[in-house]
Amino acid sequence: MKLGIALSRLHPRFHLEATLEAERLGFESVWMADHLVFPLAMAGSPHPGEDAPPVPPTTPIYDTFAWLGFLAARTSRIRLGTNVYLLALRHPFAAARAVQTLDLVSEGRAEIGVGAGWLREEWRATGLDPRTRGQRLDEAIAVCTRLWTESVVEHHGRFYDFPPVAFEPKPVQKPWPPILVGGDSDAALARAARHDGWIGLADSPQQAAPLVERLHALRRRSGRASERFEVTLGGNVREPDSLTPWRDVGVDRLVIAPWSRSREWRDGLRRAADRWLR
Repeated sequence: MKLGIALSRLHPRFHLEATLEAERLGFESVWMADHLVFPLAMAGSPHPGEDAPPVPPTTPIYDTFAWLGFLAARTSRIRLGTNVYLLALRHPFAAARAVQTLDLVSEGRAEIGVGAGWLREEWRATGLDPRTRGQRLDEAIAVCTRLWTESVVEHHGRFYDFPPVAFEPKPVQKPWPPILVGGDSDAALARAARHDGWIGLADSPQQAAPLVERLHALRRRSGRASERFEVTLGGNVREPDSLTPWRDVGVDRLVIAPWSRSREWRDGLRRAADRWLR
């Protein structure tokens, strides 16, 4: 069982210190959330069973890949993940370049969680139709994976259209950094089953179990059951009583925030490390 740290549940002024301490203690990864803007009028939530937005619109936002690149320069082992990157809000050229650059500067430590996004108002603010976000994400991922692997790429699709282009250098990880797809809708789970993993939100192993079962059923039906596939879970998980129930339902990585308030992060990390990593 891999253990990651949710930086989005920590005040940004502690991100560097917490990442350095997490690496020292033996945590596998840190994960950074992503948004472009928070409109003043927001509705919905990424958390199952919740209707209200989890943050106010004045919440500070930073460029995810610039932030992770900064952390990459100060670390040497810990993996650096996005949870989740709204890839389809960017042109695939910009998204593929951001991923490639992080993987290069970190020497192959990038983990790319992507999602269609829960905040429809953010899509409208950028001038895009939120009803197309799943289809845009599918096409954007397809373009990115070609840019990361092919010497010349030409594409004529519904949302993106461009003549032959070159894209160099390629990422360190082959064929590309792991693509973990977020979301628990039927479309999101089907999308995750087509890629390298799922990054979901679940508060308990009991909540996670049927979703993981559906993912593996989808993988079996597509003939991909034997290929590597990782299940990463976060959500409201702070410090599990036991890792065994999570492992038993097929979870490969938990992304936790073992503190109640940001100023308690150091004690929380050390307590979790003593309990689970030693």
